[in-house]
Amino acid sequence: MTFLPFKTAAVLGAGIMGTQIAAYLANAGLQVLLMDVPALEGDKNAVVVGAFKKAKKMSPPILFTPEVAHRIELGNYHEHFARLSQVDWVIEAVIERLDIKQELMARLEQVVRPNAVISTNTSGLPIAQIADGRSPDFRQRFLGTHFFNPPRYLKLLELIPTTETDPAITERMAWFGRSYLGKGVVIAKDTPNFIANRIGLFATFLGVHALTEDGYSIEEIDTLTGTLVGRPKSATFRTADLVGLDTLLHVAENIYPAIPHDEQRETFKLSTLLKTLVETGSLGAKAGQGFYKKVGKEILSVNPKTFDYEVPRQPNLPGLETVAPLPELIDRLRMLYKLPGRAGEFFRRTTMALLSYSACRLPEIADSPVAVDRAMRWGFGWQLGPFEMWDAIGFHQVLYDIQAANLTVPDWITEMAATGEGHFYRSQHGVPSNLLMADSVLGPVGQQEVEQPTDEIHLPLIKTVSSKIWENPEAALWDMGDGVVLYEFRSKGNTLSTTVVDGLQSVLDLLTQQDQYRGLVIGNHSEHFCGGANLLEMGTAAQTGDWQLIANLLVTFQTVLQRIRYFHKPIVAAVQGRALGGGCELVMACPHVVAAAESYIGLVEVSVGLIPGATGTTRMAKWAAQKAVGATAQHIQPFLNHVFKTVATATVAGSAHEAIELGFLPAHTHVVMNNDQRLYVAKEEVLCLDRAGYRPPARDSFWVLGQQGRAVLDHMAYTLEQGGFASDYDRFLAGRLAYVMTGGDLTSMARVSEEYLLGLEQEVFLPLLQNTKTQERILHLLKTKKPLRN
Repeated sequence: MTFLPFKTAAVLGAGIMGTQIAAYLANAGLQVLLMDVPALEGDKNAVVVGAFKKAKKMSPPILFTPEVAHRIELGNYHEHFARLSQVDWVIEAVIERLDIKQELMARLEQVVRPNAVISTNTSGLPIAQIADGRSPDFRQRFLGTHFFNPPRYLKLLELIPTTETDPAITERMAWFGRSYLGKGVVIAKDTPNFIANRIGLFATFLGVHALTEDGYSIEEIDTLTGTLVGRPKSATFRTADLVGLDTLLHVAENIYPAIPHDEQRETFKLSTLLKTLVETGSLGAKAGQGFYKKVGKEILSVNPKTFDYEVPRQPNLPGLETVAPLPELIDRLRMLYKLPGRAGEFFRRTTMALLSYSACRLPEIADSPVAVDRAMRWGFGWQLGPFEMWDAIGFHQVLYDIQAANLTVPDWITEMAATGEGHFYRSQHGVPSNLLMADSVLGPVGQQEVEQPTDEIHLPLIKTVSSKIWENPEAALWDMGDGVVLYEFRSKGNTLSTTVVDGLQSVLDLLTQQDQYRGLVIGNHSEHFCGGANLLEMGTAAQTGDWQLIANLLVTFQTVLQRIRYFHKPIVAAVQGRALGGGCELVMACPHVVAAAESYIGLVEVSVGLIPGATGTTRMAKWAAQKAVGATAQHIQPFLNHVFKTVATATVAGSAHEAIELGFLPAHTHVVMNNDQRLYVAKEEVLCLDRAGYRPPARDSFWVLGQQGRAVLDHMAYTLEQGGFASDYDRFLAGRLAYVMTGGDLTSMARVSEEYLLGLEQEVFLPLLQNTKTQERILHLLKTKKPLRN
C-alpha cells in the first residue's frame, strides 16, 4: 500500500512532552502548530510562548538547529483552535486526566478535516476510553502514539491502535514513524502502561524490593543493573531520580488497581520508602535529591531505614571482579548467572522474575517477543531485550530454574520447550538473529513468524564468511552487492590507527585494480563512526621521541585522505554518532556523505594541544573561500572567522544539519532520520553516482588572506582569552591555526593549492606535538577521558 507522508501536524499541550514532540516533528521537516490553554490575562499566547521558550533552553537541545524553530507556530485554544482544520495529524499531549482529554476530543471532532489522523500521547490512560463518545469515523482515525522522553534521543515509538482503529491508519503511522521520523516502531496493545513501561516499571520495582527487603544497597543494585548487564549506566536508582520519584509513584498508583489479574501485581504495590521520599520532597534530580544526593563533589545515597543521606559503602559483591572485565555482554551475562554469592544470587533471582513476567505478558501487551525486546532496547536503552537475554544465557537452563523457583511459566513457553527448540530466535545466514538486533529478526519458534515490512529496514549487508573480501586485524572489506563494497574499521573506539589507515590504502589499491567494484562506502554498525586518531599510538611515539615516525604517519594520512577525495570511483562516508578529530577529517575527505541525523562531528584537535593536521584545516579554509560571494578579503573574512572560531574552540556539531552549517559536511549531504537505513542509502548513493558517470571533484586552488587576515583571527583569539573562554595555551594554538588558515608567511591575499596548505599543516603539527603542554593534554585525556585546559 502506498501512503502519503504527513506535511503538517498540531500538538495540543505545551508541557515537557508536547514541546519536545513538536520540536521533533519540526526536526523531521513538518510544519507544526503547538497549542496550549490561553493565558488568563494579557497575551493569550503567553502560556505556550513561555513553555516553548523554556523548552528551547533544554540540554541536550531538542532542535537540530535553532533555525528549525521557525517551522513551529504557536497558538492557544481560544483564538486558534480553528487552525486545526488545516493539519494532517493532531497529537494530544495534555495533562493525564481522562475527562480533560475526552472534552478536547469532543472539540477536535468539530474542526478536524475528515482525513486527519488524531492520536494521544498518553502514557497510561486507556486509549479507547479517551475517544469514548466520538463518532465511528473519528474513532477509526484515532490511536495512541506514545513517544519516549526525550523524543529526539530515544528511538521507541509505541503505536497503540484500539479495536476500532482502521488498520490502514496504523500501517500509515508505522510507515511514517520509521521512514520519516526515524523511529523504532512497536505495535502495543491497549493495556496499562503498554509494553516498555510495563516491563521497565516491573524491573525498577524488583530493584526497590531488593533494597528494602533483601539487604542490597543502592550502589550494589545499580552496579548489577547497569552497564555490566547491558543497560544504561544510570541503572535502577539513578534512572528513577531522572524520571522523578513523584512520576514513578503516580504511575505505580495507577497501574496497581488496573491489573487485578497480573500474577505479579504485588510487586507494583507502593513501598513505604518511595512514598516517604515523595512526601518529604525528595523527588529526584529535579529536587536535588532522591535516591541520590550530590553534596559538593560527593554523591551520597539515601539510607532506606533512617532516610539520611550517607557516604556510600563499598559494594560487597565478591566474584564480580572476574565478570566485569569480560568485553562481550553475552559472556558477562552467562558468567554472572552462574556466579555464587550475593551478586550471582541477585542477578539470577531478578532475571528469572523479569523473564517469567515478560513471557506471561504475551499476548496481553504485545503479539510477539520481538515487540517486547525492541521496546526495551529502543525505549530503555537495554542492549538485549528480555527474550534476547533468555537466549543468551540459555533457554532450557533458565526455564528449568524458573520452574524450580515456582515462578509462572505461560503455556506458550511450555509448548515451545516441548518441541525441542532451545531459543526464541532463528538464525539467518549463520548469524543468530538476536545478535543482528533490528537488522533482521525472525519470529519466535513455535509462534507465527514476524515478517519485517519491506519499507522498515533495508539490508545492504549481511556479513558472512563469503561476503568478506579482505581484512586485517582492525578493519575489513565487505561485499554489499551490486559491485559496492564497505570498508569497516573496528579498532578500539573506532580510532584511526596505523592499521586502519594502511587498510584504507590497501582497499583503494584493490578498487583500482579490479573493475567489478563500482564504488566504496566507509562506515560501520557501531554506535559512533570514529573517535579520531589513535592518541595512544601518537603519544607513545612522542614519548619515545620517534618524531620521524610521526611525520611519516601524518604524511601518509594526508595522502590517503587526498586519494579518497579525488578517487576515480565514488566513495561515500556513512556517518553516525561521533566523528571527531581525524574521524571528522575522514568524513570531510569523502566527496559524498550519508549522515544519520544524530551525528556529532567536529575538529577537536585543539583540546589535545594540536591543530587538524590531516587535511582538516585545509578543507575548512577552502570551504570559507568557496562560500564567499566574491574573491575579496571583505567577502572571505566573515566565513574564515566562522571556521576559525569553530576549530579553535573545538566545537562539535549537535546534529548532521548543524554539521552542514559549520562546514564539516557538504551541503548536498543526504541526512537520514532512521539510522538503520544509513548503510542502505549510502550504497544506493554509490550506485546512483556510478550510473550517472562519476567524476571526482576538481582540484581547484583557492584564496587565502595572508597576514592581514591572520591579524583579524589573532585578535579573535585574544578576545576569547580575555573573555575567559581560552587559556594562554589555547590562544597560542589558535595562533598556529590562524597561521595555516591564512597561508603561513604570505603577506597578502593569494591563490594557493591544497598541497600548499597541507605542507603548512605538517610544518605546524610536529612542533606542537613536541610541546610539553600538548603531551600533558594527550596524557590527561588518555587517563581521564576528559580534556585538560592547561
